[in-house]
Amino acid sequence: MKATVSDIARNCGLSTATVDRVLNNRPGASAAVKTEGLSRRAAAARFGVSYSAAIAWLKRVEETGSAAPRQVGGYKPKKLSGAWRDWLIERCHDRDFTLRGLVAELGERGLRVDYRSVWEFVHAEKLSHKKRR
Repeated sequence: MKATVSDIARNCGLSTATVDRVLNNRPGASAAVKTEGLSRRAAAARFGVSYSAAIAWLKRVEETGSAAPRQVGGYKPKKLSGAWRDWLIERCHDRDFTLRGLVAELGERGLRVDYRSVWEFVHAEKLSHKKRR
């Protein structure tokens, strides 16, 4: 099921007109500021968006020359790969561990990771992190 402009607007707390302008790269607050001389706050009020959103859009237009949205998401390589992966697998096979303990050990070795990253790694590698009884 495809999301509609109404769905996006409702989920983001914006008006459908604002979502339509952004998706279709139509002039809005940035054009009103440049051509009509409105203040950023006045343009935000006129188009029904927050002041911070209007200011961010105008800053993007000044920096890039376009009101088109930036890329959202994308591929982000995992920190626990390569030599770190090899070390972590060996460490997990050597002795019992806790996830918080692994986070601390990696931090001591110079790699800052969070609990969730370590959990996902241990889960994906099918390593057991349960205490042996």
